Amino acid sequence: MPEPRCGAIGPIASTFAFVVAAKVVRSFGYGLLSVALALYLASAGFGPLAIGATLSLALLAGAVFLTLSAPLVRRLGARTTLVVAAFAMSAAGALLSYHDHPFVILIACLFGTLSAGGQEVGPFAAIEQHAIASSSSAPSAHAFANYNLAGAFALAFGALAAGAISSPWIPWAYASCGVILAVLYAAMPAIATPPPQETSAHAGIRFGTSERLAALFGVDALAGGFVVQSFLAYWLHVRYGADQQILAIVLFAANTLSALSYPVAAWLSTKIGLLRTMVFTHLPSNILLCIVPLMPTFESATAVLLARFALSQMDVPTRQAFAMDAVPPSERVHAAALTNAVRPAAAAVAPIFAGLSLATAAIGAPFFIAGGLKIVYDIAIFRAFKRLKTSQD
Repeated sequence: MPEPRCGAIGPIASTFAFVVAAKVVRSFGYGLLSVALALYLASAGFGPLAIGATLSLALLAGAVFLTLSAPLVRRLGARTTLVVAAFAMSAAGALLSYHDHPFVILIACLFGTLSAGGQEVGPFAAIEQHAIASSSSAPSAHAFANYNLAGAFALAFGALAAGAISSPWIPWAYASCGVILAVLYAAMPAIATPPPQETSAHAGIRFGTSERLAALFGVDALAGGFVVQSFLAYWLHVRYGADQQILAIVLFAANTLSALSYPVAAWLSTKIGLLRTMVFTHLPSNILLCIVPLMPTFESATAVLLARFALSQMDVPTRQAFAMDAVPPSERVHAAALTNAVRPAAAAVAPIFAGLSLATAAIGAPFFIAGGLKIVYDIAIFRAFKRLKTSQD
């Protein structure tokens, strides 16, 4: 299907509005779980290792679902795929409510739509990012910034809401978000997608720009998996004794700062380029991450964390725009699915080890590992793509 042109400006704008609304609803649900999931599992009798393994399983299942997004779109269409995934999100939330049955909770994780720490899981992000990129010949960091800005504020309010909702009702609130999401997707205008031969042209063995980006994004995601928000909340609880209400306020503030950084990132990318914005804001945030466990009090640790969150997500809209702009339009679905799928897949490895390290919470090993790996990623991606010119460079 060809991309809409001038006469389709109205449908494009309408699709973008639905995409943003869906991002808001989904991110609100993710925010709820980012505070409550690890604590909820602990109240159900899960130990640190079991919590880490459960978070890993949820992330890995989400990555598998995301990997299947391209063939599902070819078979069912983008809108139907999104509706099915939304109902899977609702079902996973409902199953999560059976906290007295650990096996049922594991089944809920296998649906691939439980976000362990605010990350995107399932096929949602890949399809939505393709829809945004298809609205113009040159993907704009401003469009991705607005998309992520709305999602980040919703994530923040979801985290805040977790402090007001009792734990037994968190899974049902998450399930309700899935139902609302399905209604939004069902009402959404059709999303233009490339012809089948274009989306399947990458079945052979290759290692092009999309694969190089995915490999590097995977390093960043692996590092991030050591400090997913659910783990971060649990670590603050173990180390400083912070309760769920206090943690909700802290993560609300953190996600709000992240949201406010998105338009700044879009503006900065027009001055110094997408790649430089990604690296030059991400690098100092990772140095701050390494400093967090060195803080002697909850207040000082929180201050460093908030400073880190003010910078750490500025690479999100620029990274998404860079990935879409670095490949031809016919490769965007492939690039979006691959670069989005690798993040939860790589992050899935880390929570198990992070859970093991909780026995020595005072040392804060996950923060040092995460910060160190992310610094390696920043240097590597800058060296690999510093000569690549995009439409905004």
